[in-house]
Amino acid sequence: MRNTLFLGALTLALFLLTAPKPVAAQDQPAPAPAPQSQDNDKKPNAPVPAQQPAPSLEKPGTAPETDDTAKPAAKTPLKKSTNAANAGAKPANTTKEGEKIPEGTNSKTVEEIIARVNNEIITRSELDKAKQTAAEEVEEDCKGKCTPEEQNTRIEEHQKTALKDLIDQSLLVQRGKDMGLSVETDVIKRLDTIRIQNNLTSMEDLEKAVTSHGLNWEDFKDNIRKGILTQKVISQEVGSHVNISKEDIQKYYDDHKSEFVRPEQVALREIEVSTEGKKDSELPDLKKKAETALKRVKDGEDFGEIAKRFSDGSTAKQGGFLGVYKRGELSKELEDTVFKMKKNDLTDVMDTKQGYLVLQVLEHYDEGEQALSKVENEIMDKMYSTRMEPKLKEYLKTLREQSYVVIKPGYEDIAGGGNSEIQEVSATPEASKNKKGRKKYVLFGKRAPTASGD
Repeated sequence: MRNTLFLGALTLALFLLTAPKPVAAQDQPAPAPAPQSQDNDKKPNAPVPAQQPAPSLEKPGTAPETDDTAKPAAKTPLKKSTNAANAGAKPANTTKEGEKIPEGTNSKTVEEIIARVNNEIITRSELDKAKQTAAEEVEEDCKGKCTPEEQNTRIEEHQKTALKDLIDQSLLVQRGKDMGLSVETDVIKRLDTIRIQNNLTSMEDLEKAVTSHGLNWEDFKDNIRKGILTQKVISQEVGSHVNISKEDIQKYYDDHKSEFVRPEQVALREIEVSTEGKKDSELPDLKKKAETALKRVKDGEDFGEIAKRFSDGSTAKQGGFLGVYKRGELSKELEDTVFKMKKNDLTDVMDTKQGYLVLQVLEHYDEGEQALSKVENEIMDKMYSTRMEPKLKEYLKTLREQSYVVIKPGYEDIAGGGNSEIQEVSATPEASKNKKGRKKYVLFGKRAPTASGD
């Protein structure tokens, strides 16, 4: 009893000595101003009051367990502030000299914030995943086309711009929301295309297939949503201002005629229904799928759109475009078939080692100087890309200037710049939501193009 009273009295005395004294309303110091951006409507979370010590920059590590009875903080786009994270949490274990006791096995993993874009954050793990995805996509695109040195160089280039691309996408997605753009119908169409490509009968089956591969279904849909929204913003805000006239095309053709002196070539598109790893009992249905796709094209539907929906090949996302081939670059059987065909002609369903194949001759180039009519679309695409790139860079630069973009020291060079540097990164426990499946899932399609114009 005597020990209990002594401890109680000591606790009360320490509380009275350390408790902050009340300050009259007129004497209270004003809160420290939030970092200013050029867009006054976009500000970070509320600042820490001046009387509180400024939090120091924390590196990823561990944070102490929070009290099980504490209520979770309200969900906000930014991570919890130091004050919010400490509210209701157990006090840190310290010795009487004030040294922190190392956390034990119950400590939680924390996330490192490397950039803030208005009210959204980009974490180190998101950057790592973006780099991994970039490497996987380059490896897939390089199959049979690049040397190991070329592949490694491309991977390195893509990974260097990964953080910049994440920031640009965040800016574009936020801009799309500000514009009130709705892409839900497009998301449903894209999901249905993926379902068809993977021979699944319902959207529920697609969800099961996604989650069975360790992906979070909502994250999977959100990635598709962001990709579509990004492209819509670029199209409306930038692409709509790129105009190419007939006179522009004619002038380019006249100035570059030597580029259009070519051997006989064919440009091809494909619809491929894969039979690899399939049972013999499945082949009739797969062949019927290819025949259905061919019939729909013959009935007037666009080949590219049908390829996106039905093709299992890696070219599906590009509307089935295979490339331009000279004589000797295709197998003898295919060469004998397609070089006899004219523009827009279709093959029958062909049985190959990889699966059932339908080809379309997108263009047949005769040997010699090509007529303007045959290269007009090619010239337009080239001029559009050339004019689009600087306009997109300028647009993204403007978005950054009008937004609150801060970069953690050490990441500025690969982030493309920001308004200022992050001076504090709160150590925040990882969300309870399972996000282990954010890695690229090749079976269900590639990542959408980034805002860098790739």
